[in-house]
Amino acid sequence: MTEPLIFDIKRYAINDGPGIRIVVFLKGCNLNCAWCHNPESISAETERMYSQEKCIKCGTCMMACPEKAITLTPDGIVTDTERCNMTGLCAEVCPTKAIEISGRPMEISEIMNEIEKERVFFDQSGGGVTFSGGEPLLQSEFLIELLDECGRRGIHRAIDTAGLAKTEFILNIAKRTDLFLYDLKMMDSEKHRKWTGVPNEKILENMKILAETGAKIIIRIPLIGGVNDDAENMDATARFISELSGEKKEVNLLPYHKIAQTKYQKLGRPEEFQLLQEPTKEAQLQAIAIFKEYGLIASIGG
Repeated sequence: MTEPLIFDIKRYAINDGPGIRIVVFLKGCNLNCAWCHNPESISAETERMYSQEKCIKCGTCMMACPEKAITLTPDGIVTDTERCNMTGLCAEVCPTKAIEISGRPMEISEIMNEIEKERVFFDQSGGGVTFSGGEPLLQSEFLIELLDECGRRGIHRAIDTAGLAKTEFILNIAKRTDLFLYDLKMMDSEKHRKWTGVPNEKILENMKILAETGAKIIIRIPLIGGVNDDAENMDATARFISELSGEKKEVNLLPYHKIAQTKYQKLGRPEEFQLLQEPTKEAQLQAIAIFKEYGLIASIGG
């Protein structure tokens, strides 16, 4: 794994755990979900994003580039990716933010300084910090250091994960985490491989073992029309969750949206974007009803 990179820090978040939170997004993921709304999170490497619509063709980035990798054309800028070394100077000088650099290294102390700025909101709302991605569990040592430091400072800690990691590492993380936001895509392993690039046996096994420890878990299910919103998958999912150890788990259903299309364009990979269907209102209500049959409370969003 390369040096841990942070690609975003979101303040005043209210949908990533209890209270008002700060969310730290780590770059790199071992899933490649067709519906991913943060495609810049998948690669563990620094990436350059360019919005042609914002570009005013001023040439400032071209003059600032030490590698002379940028060419100005009538349609905007063109970058020689082999010459570009991701210094980020082009993004720094761009007056319209048409160029962005996704992913930069941050020291533990630097991240903690950003977290501490939000402490007043934590104290008033019962919030804290959520580490997300990508897949934060890929950054094992780095994540443990962050969790330990937050623990020393009495800050509530949540992990947003898809659960694909060594079981012993998840159990180690559980000792340092107050809440898991555990993503569950679908139950059929072959369909899971088709839509995410990996099978799901390890993900399901880890969820069972984590539940046995008594860890606090909120299960989050992306709901995609024609992919996983059918009654058969919802029933299998609800049955699996209802059989987990410990208290009944809260379930958040997250309807698909196509906001990622712009991000793929910025990354220069529009052909990789798959336009999927938003779940119908009827499918969402059906899912809620199925979970209720198993004694589970499912809600839209969260």
